[in-house]
Amino acid sequence: MIRPMTTRKRILSRLHNASFCPKIMVLFLVIIIFIRLPSQSASKPPVIAKNGMVATSESFASRIGVNILKKGGNAVDAAVAIGFALAVTHPAAGNLGGGGFMMIRLQNGETTCIDYRERAPSAASKNVYLSSSGSVVPEASTRGYRASGVPGTVAGLCFALKKFGRLSLWEVIQPAIDLAEKGFPVSDHLSQSLKDSAKLLQAFPESARIYLREGKYFEPGETFVSKDLAWSLKVIRDQGLAGFYHGPIAQKIAQEYKAHGSWITQEDLSSYEPVIRVPLQGSYREYGVITVPPPSSGGIVLLEMLNILERYNLSELGAGSSQTIHFMVEAMRRSFRDRCELMGDPDFVEIPVRKLISKQYAESLRSSIQPEKASATTALPSRTQSGAEKDQTTHYSIVDNTGNAVANTYTLNGSYGSGVTVAGTGILMNNEMDDFTAKVGMPNADGLIQGESNGIDAGKRPLSSMTPTFLTKDGKLFLVIGSPGGPTIINTVLQVILNLIDFNFTIQEAIDAPRVHHQWLPDQLKVEIHGFARDVTVALRSLGHHVVADGYMGDAEGILLDPKDHFLKGASDPRGDGLTVGY
Repeated sequence: MIRPMTTRKRILSRLHNASFCPKIMVLFLVIIIFIRLPSQSASKPPVIAKNGMVATSESFASRIGVNILKKGGNAVDAAVAIGFALAVTHPAAGNLGGGGFMMIRLQNGETTCIDYRERAPSAASKNVYLSSSGSVVPEASTRGYRASGVPGTVAGLCFALKKFGRLSLWEVIQPAIDLAEKGFPVSDHLSQSLKDSAKLLQAFPESARIYLREGKYFEPGETFVSKDLAWSLKVIRDQGLAGFYHGPIAQKIAQEYKAHGSWITQEDLSSYEPVIRVPLQGSYREYGVITVPPPSSGGIVLLEMLNILERYNLSELGAGSSQTIHFMVEAMRRSFRDRCELMGDPDFVEIPVRKLISKQYAESLRSSIQPEKASATTALPSRTQSGAEKDQTTHYSIVDNTGNAVANTYTLNGSYGSGVTVAGTGILMNNEMDDFTAKVGMPNADGLIQGESNGIDAGKRPLSSMTPTFLTKDGKLFLVIGSPGGPTIINTVLQVILNLIDFNFTIQEAIDAPRVHHQWLPDQLKVEIHGFARDVTVALRSLGHHVVADGYMGDAEGILLDPKDHFLKGASDPRGDGLTVGY
């Protein structure tokens, strides 16, 4: 839903009282006074419930999660059940062969982050994707066997269940087994997704057999059965994570990778462990922000941007106005610059986290922002001597009847990952190695320029953009939010938060509203197609922004605990195929 912008009379009053020179006032008059936003559009009401709620990107997974809550499971039990279910019903991103981050907030306020991000295999090294001439080998880090990191999803889900869950692994994984073994109806979304990824999948015989049926594409309403994946899920059910990392699944993965160059070995699998990390904490206006730490860049970049924007009166400028977007983009530009140059795996590099998320640092960044002019990206001073997940990540949010909450984002990186399905397992493998810096100064598949801090090393976790996040109000849970979308993840979460706090949107309106994205390099302001009136984009170009209309961004799944009536209010993104269910 787009709110009407502030009246022309109020804009004129602010301009009259501003200490701008006459030429700048004239420019503002030309740019701002005649701006109109798209006509106000309606959002459906949020889903409302009292006891518990689940918001995921896929309807079967959402219903499984709520059923787990109803039978006495807590938010973590539901999160683990959903994680396994999405591996069956949302194969472009749901996975056993990828990794992610699970943020957990218990009812007593205790928070933790489980980092189950993939790790570089022991065979990986700094220049592994470079030719003898020093150039990046095309697709080496995005397709096929050498694109995969050691998967962490099964370890992360099993660890979370053992430490924080109530139910047995058998209870939470059986719904996924039933879906894989008996099948489920193919949705329009899944049918189109498979067709869109046919070129990748058909390059690998096992993937072509399972997902393309040797050219007989799945049509909406047909039943999709995955017997091999059911076998893998049963092994995990019966043997736990040992079955995946030490037992028969590990053997199949290692055998397949040995036949294609021994990129991932059985030793790589057996040595994988998830890591407990301390979440980052900050604030925005009167709200607390609890978010993901490195090796995800999401939390640092989000807090940097919120700290910069906190000093602007965005509610007066209006949602979707050119001036609000201008300030957001300038915050994005500066924070993503820091992402490129300073961030990586904290077990390998030192990151000045405390400084980057401080209010004082934000003030120094804000001082370089000009209200009437876009900054030149190339003019921002470099902090180093050196010169991301793709769209098919997925996020889900959960709150149970006692106030425990989970924000989980996990991924294969690209849609259907590397394209490789390990024979006999039904497991699609990730292409997460593309999130490392293959060569300083060269963009990855998301166009992100990354620095030495994110260079490739054996056992290292690649930098991520995943941003599972909680907001609190007066110390109590207020919001659970996250999204897929590669580097747009961070900016999607930012804009949902601003829409809620500064513009008083409902959770559904906040998720529905059109989005923008800037990531420092390339110097482009991407706006959702059909999202903003021409007047707004013309005004942004007049300020010096390089505006590009570029499809849709993100697939946010959010749950808000309303402090006024104490009801849970949830929403799934209309850009995706998700479903929010409460009880």
